[in-house]
Amino acid sequence: MKFDVLIIGGGVSSVSCALVLGSAQYKAFAKSKKIGIITHQKTSALQDAIFYNAYGIAPGTLGSELLNSSTEHLAETYPHVTQIPNEKVLSVEGTAPHFKITTNKNTYTAEIVVIGIGSANTFAIEGLMPYVIPHQKALPIKNRIQLQNTDHKVTDGIYVIGTLAGWRSQLAIAAGSGAAVATDILTLWNEGEQTHSHDSIRVK
Repeated sequence: MKFDVLIIGGGVSSVSCALVLGSAQYKAFAKSKKIGIITHQKTSALQDAIFYNAYGIAPGTLGSELLNSSTEHLAETYPHVTQIPNEKVLSVEGTAPHFKITTNKNTYTAEIVVIGIGSANTFAIEGLMPYVIPHQKALPIKNRIQLQNTDHKVTDGIYVIGTLAGWRSQLAIAAGSGAAVATDILTLWNEGEQTHSHDSIRVK
């Protein structure tokens, strides 16, 4: 299966990225784009979280509930975004715009790859290991890692989001990171002209 963009991860930053990309479906430069997200969530930091200080989220919401409701939201609102559950990415090979992503079950190709899994030192995706560095905003004792990047860009065609991009572990920061990269990709699709994707109650 071939994608224009394939997002790896099913947590906050990844689903946020997918939601913004999905919401641009009626823009001329995005309507023909094929978007995919590999929603592997078993090691997500959200599994043990409970939220009282996250904007827009009801106090007491469990992270485990949010993991389920966010992918349901994505499926219901933007069904054209292909969700690929229960697969773990093993390698990312190639250069832009020809990437091959191999999981434990399948192989996919993509023009752009977005990496949004956590910052645990168990990270082991072949092809991305040369970019691994110690996390710049985590306590050394936690032994966290990040991918070396400039404004989320690892190299041509590869972006990293969330804690793996070097951000602190706050839901709002992770969501913003994913959304920021989504708008960077939309801008790229829009031939470099700055853009974003807003929903509005006003008549379009």
